[in-house]
Amino acid sequence: MRIPLDYYRILGLPTQATAEQMQQAHKDRTMQLPRREYSEPAIAARRELLDEAYSVLSDAAAREKYDQTFLQQTASLSQRFSRGKAGTPQPHGIDVEDHQLIGALLLLQELGEYELVLELGKTHLAKMKSHNPGVGDAEMIAADVSLTIALSNLELGREQWQQSHYEEAAEALEAGESLLLQEGLFAGVRGEVRSDLYRLRPYRVLELISQPAEAASQRTKGIQVLNEMLHERGGIDGNGSDQSGLDTDDFLRFIQQLRDYLTVGEQQELFEQEARRPSAVASYLAVYALMARAFAEQKPDLALRAKRILSGLSNRQDVHLEQSVCALMLGQTEEANRALEFSQEYEPLAFIREHSQGSPDLLPGLCLYAERWLQDEVFPNFLDLKGQTTTLKDYFANPEVQNYLESLPTEAVSQDWQGSGVAMGSAWTGDSSGSLRSDRQSTAVGSASTYKTAGTATLAAPNGYNDNNDSHSNGNGHYDGYDGAGAVAAGAAGIAAAAGGAAIAYGNADNGTSADLDLEHQPSETRRQRRRRSRDGAASRRGSSAAGPLGSIKIGRLLMLAGVGLLTLWILFALLSQIFGWISGLGSGSQVDSGSVSSEVVTKLDKNQPSISLGEPVIDGLTPSNAATSVSATGPLSKTDAQQVIELWLSTKAEVFGSEPNGELLKNVLTGEALDRWAGEVRLSEQDGTEVRYQHKLAINEVKSEGTSPDEASVIATVTELAKYYQGDQLTRNREDRNLQVRYNLVKEDGNWKIKTMNVN
Repeated sequence: MRIPLDYYRILGLPTQATAEQMQQAHKDRTMQLPRREYSEPAIAARRELLDEAYSVLSDAAAREKYDQTFLQQTASLSQRFSRGKAGTPQPHGIDVEDHQLIGALLLLQELGEYELVLELGKTHLAKMKSHNPGVGDAEMIAADVSLTIALSNLELGREQWQQSHYEEAAEALEAGESLLLQEGLFAGVRGEVRSDLYRLRPYRVLELISQPAEAASQRTKGIQVLNEMLHERGGIDGNGSDQSGLDTDDFLRFIQQLRDYLTVGEQQELFEQEARRPSAVASYLAVYALMARAFAEQKPDLALRAKRILSGLSNRQDVHLEQSVCALMLGQTEEANRALEFSQEYEPLAFIREHSQGSPDLLPGLCLYAERWLQDEVFPNFLDLKGQTTTLKDYFANPEVQNYLESLPTEAVSQDWQGSGVAMGSAWTGDSSGSLRSDRQSTAVGSASTYKTAGTATLAAPNGYNDNNDSHSNGNGHYDGYDGAGAVAAGAAGIAAAAGGAAIAYGNADNGTSADLDLEHQPSETRRQRRRRSRDGAASRRGSSAAGPLGSIKIGRLLMLAGVGLLTLWILFALLSQIFGWISGLGSGSQVDSGSVSSEVVTKLDKNQPSISLGEPVIDGLTPSNAATSVSATGPLSKTDAQQVIELWLSTKAEVFGSEPNGELLKNVLTGEALDRWAGEVRLSEQDGTEVRYQHKLAINEVKSEGTSPDEASVIATVTELAKYYQGDQLTRNREDRNLQVRYNLVKEDGNWKIKTMNVN
């Protein structure tokens, strides 16, 4: 069989190599053994080809004869290419015996020729199975070929991963795993492939669900993969392992990142299903989907479902503001007012009070706040609601909404807002086993578990109130759509009476500044500033033209809800530790106050919630391979080695310019001119307090030896670099360089490859 290899490539040498270099290269390549799973016949076949190459090239006469043929083939290839002649030119090649093929496949794999290994390996494996029984050496060689194919699939999958082709990477990995599983071989290697597949899943999910709506099958597949991860984790805030490498905080950020690519219907289905585990986080996310859909599609029954779920969350999180908005959408004005009395959300309440001046209650400000918040802060988190505009006037003017609100039966709600945190008609109620179940009867439209509408309270615009950004304002303190008295009925019965004159219309939202949660988008400065002002307790308010005062979903809330589930396990661990200490005599006489332990942990959860910007996707923090501090090799630089060296440099660059600069790390991958230059950059960055957050994409185009030394090489690569510069928490600059052609000159120092110089072509 003819294999597209030449003797120089086998030894990893340029055609100008000296006799001494050939001797050293042969020695290095011989000592550099393949993986331990390979059989002795495979290792021997590889050694035969190395010996054959060295034997020819180390003999002056034989080398001269070989070079003539080699150069003629090179010239012929060059001429055919330049003249554009038809036909496929034959590359340099050598003829190998059948027993040497596994050795040739090993060498091709080491050179990064993975597609060629797959093509030749599969053909040879099929030939062996059809002509040779599976016994003796034939069975052993077949296993070696299968291993080489699987490992090439593994490396090919990793290459595709690095190039952000996640589904193609998964296909390659799954092909390798399937072959080994089918043959019943190398469980350890299967585990390695399976591990990469697990860690690849978050990338695949994001790639699949970010497809356009027309690619329904791909989006569905993405949600299926996500459901597999959720099942293995035991839910969004579960403590199981999906082997993706994402801890609880990272997974919550990942879910937040995904929301931007899911429709409101997809999110509602996903999170309502997850809420039944039970899951406080999923319940909270389901509420937002229900509220958004209720407002956008004018379906008050969904607002009722959201309100019931919120009542089940009120004993662990301040959700009174959301409860108030839900009550408003259901025309339950007194309940909406009572809910606000218990809210601890400083900024939204200040906004609502400011825009309710002159009114006997807070409903005018609440209406303006609710409309802006839903449209500017909630809608952008749903793929199909971005940019959509709607108003409370449109919502309440819908005859179907009016009919539904009129049909709501009354029920005593005297305990609803007494600050006890007890759920009122929660959509998820506990059964005798402690799990949550869907209370279908209580959520039925028109059932006895709906809430009382307190009379026919009227809502009037305050005299002289004028929001400059209110498209409904006529500049005289009056609003289009109101009757002559300026009053709007807000009760269920009153909404029907007000249908002819339209309903609540406290102003369209202005153009909000909320940020999308896309991979490439910047963090939202509006939200960053909002969090900082809330944390500092600032009393100053923005003008009435500002965007809605509340962020869409605070990650701190989600973390808090997730933390509640872990609190019990922490306390149990603390108790067992104390008991163990008492038994060993170390904790003699000590008492464990479970109440104090609980309060201490809750305080810690309250004060030390991690500050997570939703504009900084967790997916970019994932890496497809374990972090390395150096790249060593005994022979010339291969394509795989080059990929690892440049990846190490890019990851090191991101780390040393991060929040905790450490210029010493540069020495792991840089030397000479490159080290001096970048060490100076790190010092400057430390002096002015600049933090740079990088994202990179890399593709290796060419690797070749430099001069006559196997310890020097050059790499041509295509690099995309996105950089965000921060001073403290303030984003100061964005820089985006796409598809740069960079030349890296590498040198081997103490057995490790390092970058000596780098230049953008």
